[in-house]
Amino acid sequence: MNKTAPDEERVGILLFNLGGPETLDDVRPFLFNLFSDPDIIRLPIKAIQRPLAWLIATSRSRKSSGYYAKIGGGSPLRRITDEQARALKEALGRRGIDANVYVGMRYWTPFTEEALAQIERDRITHLTILPLYPQFSISTTGSSLNRLREILSKSGYRPARTSVVCSWEADPGYISALARSVRDELARFPDQDPRKTHILFSAHSVPVSYIKEGDPYLDQIKTTVGACMRLLGSERPHGLSFQSKVGPVKWLRPSTDEAVRKLATDKASQVLLVPVSFVSEHIETLYELDILYRDVAREAGIEHYRRVEALNCRPDFIDALARLVEGAISGASASGEEGCGTCLFGPKMGGPSDLNLRCSCYRMDTRAAAR
Repeated sequence: MNKTAPDEERVGILLFNLGGPETLDDVRPFLFNLFSDPDIIRLPIKAIQRPLAWLIATSRSRKSSGYYAKIGGGSPLRRITDEQARALKEALGRRGIDANVYVGMRYWTPFTEEALAQIERDRITHLTILPLYPQFSISTTGSSLNRLREILSKSGYRPARTSVVCSWEADPGYISALARSVRDELARFPDQDPRKTHILFSAHSVPVSYIKEGDPYLDQIKTTVGACMRLLGSERPHGLSFQSKVGPVKWLRPSTDEAVRKLATDKASQVLLVPVSFVSEHIETLYELDILYRDVAREAGIEHYRRVEALNCRPDFIDALARLVEGAISGASASGEEGCGTCLFGPKMGGPSDLNLRCSCYRMDTRAAAR
């Protein structure tokens, strides 16, 4: 028997992720979808969004295809996200929660609208949305929620209850799984003196203008890093850098390649890269961290360079996701506030008033507990 939902409820979990081209032929249309998003490329004139996206996708597709060719000819993100969905369903089942788990990608198949169409066919009455981005940014979770709002507003479909776990940057289960994955890799260095290995957390960069406009991403990244290091030990040297910038605007720095070169200048011989804003392997981990920055480290003279694997389907990570979902379904982690200023669905953010949606994010839970 379902211990967290009434018998009449049909529970569904919608996982948000970016999506990625599965073949080299998919690269150009994927890039077009990405750069057509006004939450990624902000333009003063809406009419030029798609023509500019076509121009960028066309100019970048050959270079990007070369990167994907080096990691096997396509992104593994859909396969891994599907595996995470199956593992999450099983983990929820062990907790007595009978739920269907769906995958909705922002820029490639299965698109969010495909997932919602299946959710409607399955007559889901309580939908919990779990972005696979631990830290909130308008360019990731925010964009996916904006797209969800557009689809629901047009379709008229309304689950009786909808919950969003809009950020989980300090969730104890997630932090514990991340710290364990770092420890696993630290154990592989030849010199086990904790002061000898520099831990470099690498996050996807965003434009500085987003942060100035109130995007909580940078603060939440720092929260994750700080919580992880408290478990690993404050005596370990560590830093934070940013990768994957696109375009001429000012982005968060230092860039990961700059940080790696600086560590070489400082005579670091053991460097461990930790993908802190990614929980699944994809182009940013498999090409940028494993190939591009490894070459930078080698050329700079760093003797031992390693990279922590993304959490993917680690049992402790899947268990953390299951606990987050369980809290959202039961309402145990809700703050009592209607809507969330972070996740764009609150009344102050112009979210639709008829979606019966409340935020159950870990961030709101800790904020409520502190009052």
